Amino acid sequence: MNGRRFNTASEEEIRGAKVADVYFHRTMEVLKARGLENTPVHMEVTLKTSDESAWFVVAGMDEVASLLADVDVEVEAVPEGTVCRPYDPILTLSGPYGAFAEHETAILGFLCQASGVATGAARCRLAAGEKPVVSFGARRMHPSITPMIERSAYLGGCDGVAVELAADRLNIPASGTLPHALVLIIGSTEEAARAFDEAVPEDVPRTILIDTFDDEKFGALIAARAIPDSIYAVRFDTPGNRRGDFRDLMQEARWELDRNGFSHVKIFASGGIGVDDILHLNPICDAYGVGGEIAAAPMIDYSLDIVEVNGEDRSKRGKRGGRKRLLELEDGSHLVVPAGAKAPQGATDLLRPLGGIPADVSTLRDRVLSQLATGAFGL
Repeated sequence: MNGRRFNTASEEEIRGAKVADVYFHRTMEVLKARGLENTPVHMEVTLKTSDESAWFVVAGMDEVASLLADVDVEVEAVPEGTVCRPYDPILTLSGPYGAFAEHETAILGFLCQASGVATGAARCRLAAGEKPVVSFGARRMHPSITPMIERSAYLGGCDGVAVELAADRLNIPASGTLPHALVLIIGSTEEAARAFDEAVPEDVPRTILIDTFDDEKFGALIAARAIPDSIYAVRFDTPGNRRGDFRDLMQEARWELDRNGFSHVKIFASGGIGVDDILHLNPICDAYGVGGEIAAAPMIDYSLDIVEVNGEDRSKRGKRGGRKRLLELEDGSHLVVPAGAKAPQGATDLLRPLGGIPADVSTLRDRVLSQLATGAFGL
């Protein structure tokens, strides 16, 4: 045993390149033996895929900037929260290869997973339209990366996050309802609703879980009648083997709530919710708690590749060689051109020096939402 209690790397180990794939360490041994460790290179991070309709939200640049702040390398990147497509160079590194070679594992790790979470959140945001989406998935992943997951989820378009530590860092209130555990311990939906209403601060919305013991339409009425003056919403977390048609269950509950004077009570869905579920439920459902579809979203499979050595174009097979410009055109689309190419009128360069004080995450979220609102990115 090494004395560690959790299977995580410390900040010092990450900064010290202790998390690098071993072949980077061996590569440096070879280059040093040949006196080539300071060979100037230009590298770029891109996503290569045959799906030209693919898109992704860039996240994780804050951690890359922190890692490389004191490293001898020139770094340019797209602004975090930019929605990009395959072959867009989202990050470039220029300098002596040995200065940053052993950080490749960490750089890609920061970017691939955070961008995956942000993209998963953005897809749910698109599916939900104007209806709230809350990140509920931190419990599905290692707790040491909870702040990264929640930050990326919020940046990607979620309206709230569930973990208080992350919410405090984001300067937003934590979002949550109540668990089955509370209802089971207290013994009924009715008493759990009253207990929650009595104990929790008034500014916390009263969203009551209704399906621990009860059929959904009856549970919704039980919760509403228990705290009629303060209830905000009822939460459906029905197990998959009991759902049948989940939307039909909600329609039943909506009917009963409306005809009993509770038309103001919202319906909130959670429990294995994904993009397809949101699209199906949207006609009747008012808000969503999304777990694994966001927190465990597929990572964005970036690669970091050399495209220039000693000022000479040099790249491996299957890659587009040479330095490049990533341009944003007046219509918001992107264009990749060789570094020396003339930009079309009205185009702006998206690759900018990385560093300084990172933008407030709410500002980054607004950037993502404004791009999604153009209608250029589909499900």
